[in-house]
Amino acid sequence: MRKTIYRLCVVASILLASIAPVRAADDPSPIPKTENTWRFEVTPYLWSPGLRGTLNLYYAVVKSVDMTSSNVLGDLKSGGMISAEAHKGKWGIMGDFVSATLQKSGSVPLQDGNLRAVLGDKATAQLTVLTGVVSYTVANTKDVYVDALLGVRAIDITATVNVNIDGTSDQRSSSKKTSTVDPIIGAKGRYRIAESSWYIPFYGDIGSGGGTTNLTWQAMTGIGKTFNNLVDASLTYRALYFDMKDGGVLAKATMFGPQVAVTFKF
Repeated sequence: MRKTIYRLCVVASILLASIAPVRAADDPSPIPKTENTWRFEVTPYLWSPGLRGTLNLYYAVVKSVDMTSSNVLGDLKSGGMISAEAHKGKWGIMGDFVSATLQKSGSVPLQDGNLRAVLGDKATAQLTVLTGVVSYTVANTKDVYVDALLGVRAIDITATVNVNIDGTSDQRSSSKKTSTVDPIIGAKGRYRIAESSWYIPFYGDIGSGGGTTNLTWQAMTGIGKTFNNLVDASLTYRALYFDMKDGGVLAKATMFGPQVAVTFKF
């Protein structure tokens, strides 16, 4: 599976490079213009995150979840990812939606005197993350575009662990759900590379105080290309962190991995 993700990134990079014009001077600018008219962006994307954290369930044998980006496609059971923006003048709104159900199975050998058994387990983590912000453009030059952000992030997590002794009908199950909404502040934008259609996208936010969250932050950067006035594409690395207070399903959990996105502008 690691080779699959590596090939996906290589193919995306080759695709971006193969469409590049010969002369940078002829390239369309990747920097948006702040004008008193509406402009919209819709970005479907594929984010292949690993998940690392600790399960906080009542009597679960499995206490940790460690799903890397190299096997997440095999662990992903369902999901959907999309973001959208609307701007008029310096003001704008943005929404981002991530939904993923990850599942991992394993086994633990047990021995008590002459008694030997294998304890099987299956951990399932269902996450929904919705981020909504109001933006205000603080920089807009021919090479740099930056929006300041103020908004909220809602996180809903359901974790379930099923445990059984192989060869027997003895089974146990533990499930827990946590939902929180946290205020966040941040910034996003892009930097144009050498007056070409290539750019470096960046995003960062941080927040706390939602009742069940000590801290949450998100960061992203990579490389992108503007093909024309209608289409952008980017290859980035993205990380999302949240630290739940006592009683939360996941403690100090991090989602991290590569992301391939295509943006449609109109």
